[in-house]
Amino acid sequence: MSPSAFQAPNRLVVAITGASGMLYARELFAYLDKRPDLEVHAVVSEAGEQVLRLELGLTFPELTGPRVIRHHVRDFAAPLASGSFLHQGMVVIPCTMGTLGAIAQGQSRNLIHRAAEVTLKERRPLILVVRETPLSLVHLRNMVAAAEAGATIFPAMPSFYQRPENLREMAQNFVARLLDHLLVPHDLGKRWGE
Repeated sequence: MSPSAFQAPNRLVVAITGASGMLYARELFAYLDKRPDLEVHAVVSEAGEQVLRLELGLTFPELTGPRVIRHHVRDFAAPLASGSFLHQGMVVIPCTMGTLGAIAQGQSRNLIHRAAEVTLKERRPLILVVRETPLSLVHLRNMVAAAEAGATIFPAMPSFYQRPENLREMAQNFVARLLDHLLVPHDLGKRWGE
């Protein structure tokens, strides 16, 4: 099979780290739960589990649902750690500045970092939903380094032209944009001019 004829399986990798913004992750998993055609693999950092409980009162299994294949953040033998594990792309949502820095510098200290490193080296889409304000020069330099390596820096900045009526709708509109970047068809959100 020629490289141009290659088709990755309907498989996504989603990582959750300890930044604020878990409602974005919740709406992403809520949408993915309605897509039995997509195989979803997920991993959460220790800080991610903490913030998930603080912001939403949820555990990792409650957030992801029963269909998602969950991996332990310290399991370097997980399939996500290998370039031979084919997928359409990876999202880190939300992405802490520490995770951004590790990814930008190629420091694989856990499965999230390693899966991102593998995604970049295999030239697959890597979307980093960074969430911090204000940004220091270190943060900005790490964003540039990650972007130069092939990642898409996707700040957790909602849009308001759709006039969302609540936070859930706002997060769904954001997730719609994220799915667009992964080339995953969806019926979420309103597009400009539609």
